[in-house]
This record gives sequence, structure tokens and C-alpha cells, in this order.
Amino acid sequence: MSSRPEHIPLVIGADAKDVDQLVADRIVSCMRRCEDAGRPCVLGLATGSTPTGVYAELVRRHQQEGLSFRNVWTFNLDEYWPMDPNALQSYQRFMREHLFDHIDIDPQRCHVPDGRLSSDNVLAACDAYEEKIRAAGGLDLQLLGIGRTGHIGFNEPGSGPDSRTRMIWLDAITRRDAASDFFGEHFVPRRAITMGVGTILEAKEVVMVAYGEGKAPIIRHAVEGEVTERIPATFLQHHPHATVFLDASAASDLRRCRQPWTLGAVTWNDRTIRKAVIGLARQLNRPILKLTDEDYNEHHLQELLAEHGPAYNINIKVFRSMQRTITGWPGGKPTTERREGDAPHPRDAIFPKRVLVFSPHPDDDVISMGGTLIRLCDHGHDVHVAYQTSGNIAVFDDDVVRALDLSLDLAQLTGSATSPLTDWVQNAKAELSNKSPGEIDGANILAIKGRIRRNEAIAGARAAGVPEDHCHFLDLPFYETGRVTKKPLGAEDVAITAEMLRTVQPHLIFAAGDLSDPHGTHRTCLDCIFQAIEIVRGDEWFQDSVVWLYRGAWQEWEPEQIEMAVPLSPEELDRKIAAIHKHESQKDKALFPGNDPREFWQRAEDRNRELAETYDGLGFAEYEAMEAFVEYRPGE
Repeated sequence: MSSRPEHIPLVIGADAKDVDQLVADRIVSCMRRCEDAGRPCVLGLATGSTPTGVYAELVRRHQQEGLSFRNVWTFNLDEYWPMDPNALQSYQRFMREHLFDHIDIDPQRCHVPDGRLSSDNVLAACDAYEEKIRAAGGLDLQLLGIGRTGHIGFNEPGSGPDSRTRMIWLDAITRRDAASDFFGEHFVPRRAITMGVGTILEAKEVVMVAYGEGKAPIIRHAVEGEVTERIPATFLQHHPHATVFLDASAASDLRRCRQPWTLGAVTWNDRTIRKAVIGLARQLNRPILKLTDEDYNEHHLQELLAEHGPAYNINIKVFRSMQRTITGWPGGKPTTERREGDAPHPRDAIFPKRVLVFSPHPDDDVISMGGTLIRLCDHGHDVHVAYQTSGNIAVFDDDVVRALDLSLDLAQLTGSATSPLTDWVQNAKAELSNKSPGEIDGANILAIKGRIRRNEAIAGARAAGVPEDHCHFLDLPFYETGRVTKKPLGAEDVAITAEMLRTVQPHLIFAAGDLSDPHGTHRTCLDCIFQAIEIVRGDEWFQDSVVWLYRGAWQEWEPEQIEMAVPLSPEELDRKIAAIHKHESQKDKALFPGNDPREFWQRAEDRNRELAETYDGLGFAEYEAMEAFVEYRPGE
């Protein structure tokens, strides 16, 4: 058996919250060592979504446990250039809002590169930044995230191990990933000031953190791959005291998680057997039932074969478990539709059912499970959709102008061109015309954008068969900041969600199970649902409820994870795409498209077809498309 292929020590937490606490522990330990040595602690800090949970935990420890930062100096990795320190996207502002304003640190000891400098002064300022770090005694601990290009700080591919603090041109992928913060990629600065790789490597200790499946591929390269300037994070392999902290999702591509049986003995239970066999079939591009004893022996699965073989028996067991996931009746099959020999299923006990679909944004319902939504409505179930957030920041200003112009045209058509409404519309148009790039919208503009998305949601749900009065708009307060950065989930958000559950009392609950961004809207909305379920799970009606998790526009469940797969006919796939098209403000080019240039309907279609092809390749019936779900079991 091979030894572990990782070149950097790893700590893998159960989830993002667990990792936040572990990283905070590491930082506090560093602070206390420095205090015991009678000298200041010098921390290198990072920005972005990754460290926000760590900072929140440090703030909590300061406020609730008395942790003091009076003996701490900080130096941040980077800053956009040019950038005003009070701008929404400024890392100086980020640090104040997430950490500095909430602890007892001396502001004079907090250093962030200056994005206001003229280009003529940047070089000297970068040299001075390095000198300040040296004068403080050097970095005791450097906190890092990692970008999808493998950059640390803003050290893009090509940055060498000896690079120092400097101005750098940002990679196109980095700018695309930052687009949501700037309300559009074209507003993202093309340059930034960053500590160099060499500066980072001089820290006495380095902690790199990553969350979510979106970071899993680059983590695999950084931790298991060769050291290369193409992936600057790989230089951490040469650091004597570097540690990578990951949640389970970010670690999912590592060999210890992907193929643990290649590294040593494992416990062969239903879950690991299914993972190994499906992985082997996909690796060999062969149906499950055609795998042989030789295939198992030649791919590190000798122990599985010895304990549970021969291959035929293992293949049959896994094939049948996967076959049971396929159902055309996601809400259960009524007695009138059962055929002789049909096995009873718990989903069949109540028919029709009350169904509640939670949609984080106003389009996630049809994008992620539109085919299943259509099937549930066609089968006669009482289907409700709860749109958790308004989605109001994801609308282009031009869409608002079009809506306002239509309002003025209708006013003229009805002879009310001088009404209070038209005055309000004219004021809103004036507000938009005076708006600076990247500026936060005022309350009126946000309200209009929210209404645009609300009406699109109703149209999309109606196209799937959901009645308008079954569309519920929760407008959870955590979202309503007008900014990409949201407020923490609060008791009011959870109470609203619990009330929605108790109002519908659903037999089936569907929720977005996206975990790629632990601090994003989907993650927060899922946490809100889980907390609300804990409130209602003692209710009598909840005893008949089943909770299914779907995936969003970016990723699909791995086949070994899937517990329900709903096949879609060509007609149903067309109806799903038509429902997605009702979200016109998100068509052609969405304001926040993520790292995928395809339109949402294209992503959905491709993902659903690819899942059907995966099932086909494993030896199951060939379907046009499929949607997949994993059951959430409260308390497990």
C-alpha cells in the first residue's frame, strides 16, 4: 500500500464551523506563545469569504471570553489598486468590519497595503511594507486562503518563491471570481498590491484554509502535486511549519478521501463499497455488472474482494442499490398506478402529498429541480415554493430602467401621466442615472429589483405547474443588505422559516444542499432550514415528513451519494428549460454568473444530461436527463 501522497500536513474538520474553531485555536496559541515570550505577536491576515468565520470566532472569544489583541500587530496580504480605503470592496474596510472594529487592537498596529498610492509611489511603498514587517519581528503566523488558480495573496500563476511585496496584474479567473463583489466583472480592478510568495514563506508558521467542493481540485494540486510556479500555493510544501485546514468538501478530491483503500485498510460497509465499485466502474468506463475479479485486484480492491467477493456478488449488491434510487414518482406512487409485483415504498403511504420546495434565490427551484417540480405538480401533489431571499442585488440597472419605462408607458396609456406613481418612477430613474459604478442601490431601487425577480419567480413556477398563491416570498432579513456581503443568520430568519413549515406542514421538503461556499447565500439558507427543522421536528405533522436536498447550478451529487434520481423525458426537460427562461433578468448574462460562463439553463440542461449519461455508463436504462437528491435525516 502507498504512503500518504500529501506533501503538507492536513487538518480536516467536519464542516466549516469546525474548521473556523480549529484555525482560531491555532491563532490564539500563537498569540499566547508570543505573550509568554514577552514580545508582540505579528499576524499576517487574509480577506475574502474564507476567513470570515475565523474572524467571527476570534471576535466571539474577545467579547465573551476576554481574549485580548492589545499585544498583536497585523499585516494584511493584499489590496486592490486603485482602491479607496472606504470603498465597499476595500480590504481595509473588510478588516474593519469583520475584525478590527470589534476587538481591542491598536489601530496603529493594523497594516493593509495602500490602494490610494500613485503608480510612481507603489514600488517604494512595497519596500516600506516589507521593512515594517521586518521591524515588527517578522510574521509569526500567516493566514491564507487559496484561489481557484492556486494563488495565495494575489500571487498569480508565474509568481516565484522569491517574490516580494509588489504590484501585480490580476488573472482573468481571479477577476471573474471577484465580480460579485464589484457588481460586475468590468468594475473589478486589473491590478493589486500583494505580499510576495517569498514574504509569505518567511512567516514562522503558515495556515492555509479552504472550504467547499469548489476548492477541492486546486487543493489536490496544491497538496499532492509537484511544486510549480503555475500553482503558487505548492511552494508551501517547502515550508517547515505550514498546515492546511479543510472542511470535508474541500478535501473530497484528495486521495485519502477519494480512494482511501489505496492508502491502507478501510472498513468495508455499504457506503465505502458503493463508493469503491462506482469509482472503479467509472475509472474503467465499464458497467457495474461487467466488473471482474481481476479489475478489483488490479485497482487496490483486493481486501474488498476477499471480504465480500466474488466480484459478481459485490456487483449485484451495488447495482441493486443504485437501481433503487431511480424513480419516476418522487412523491410516491398512488394505488391506482401500482403494478403487480411493485414493491411498496414509504413514499407511497400518503398520496397526494403537501410539498414545500425551498429556493434560496428566486430561480433555484426551476434551475435545480424544475423537472421534479413539474413531475410533482403533474402527479397532483399540493406543491408550494418558498423563495427564501429577494435576489434583489442580482438585477442589472438596465432591467430596472426598462421596467420603469414600461410603467411610464402604461401611465400614459391610462391617462395618468401626472400621478404620484409617475413622479415616483421619474425619481427612481433619476436615482439610477446619478448612481456611480459599484454603488449600493437605495431602498427604492432594491425594491424594484426585488419585484422584478418576484414576478419572474411566479412566472417560472407557473410554467412548472405551481399556482401563484402557492408561491411564498420569505425575504429573509439576513440577505437584505444591498451588498454581496450579508448579515449573519439571525433568530428572525429561522422563525420565519419555521412558520413557513408549520403553515404548509409538508410531507416532502426540498432544500438546496449546496455547500461549495460556506459563507454564501445557499449555505446560509440551508443552515436556516436545518435550524427551523430542529424547532418543528417535535410537531406531530413532521413525523410524516421527508427532507430531500438538491444541488444548484454548479455541481451535482456524486453518484455514490445519490438516494433518489428522477428521470426526465425530453418533453419534461424542454418544460424545465422554458420555466428557467421566465427569469429574464438572469438570461443572456447574469449579474453574478460565478465561474461558469454558460447561462443557467445551459448549465442545468448539461448537468441533467450528464447525470443520465453517468447512470447509462454504469449499466442502467438510458434516459434523456435526470435530477438527483440526497435525503437529510435530522438528528443523524
